[in-house]
Amino acid sequence: MGFLTRTRERVPCTVEISHRFEELSAHVRFDDGSVVWPGDEVQVLGEEIMAPFGEVVREERVAVITRASGLERLWTRMTGDFEFMELCEFSFSEEVLS
Repeated sequence: MGFLTRTRERVPCTVEISHRFEELSAHVRFDDGSVVWPGDEVQVLGEEIMAPFGEVVREERVAVITRASGLERLWTRMTGDFEFMELCEFSFSEEVLS
């Protein structure tokens, strides 16, 4: 990883899609133990995975991890907290909702 250059890695992964009443989720686990750091991007290759209602589907795939450059990683760490706070909504009004 350079300070201004990005690198790409192809890694094996397992994709798990859950489409149940109790849970609707999608998870990717890298089979070789790779770790994603701030600013990195992940793209799972292959066709769309559709899980029928009430089932959990697991498939082996290949993912492409695009590693952030040193500058992008630094910027993500510096500004990440601000972007997270945009997702939070706080209300301290005394009005009663009816």
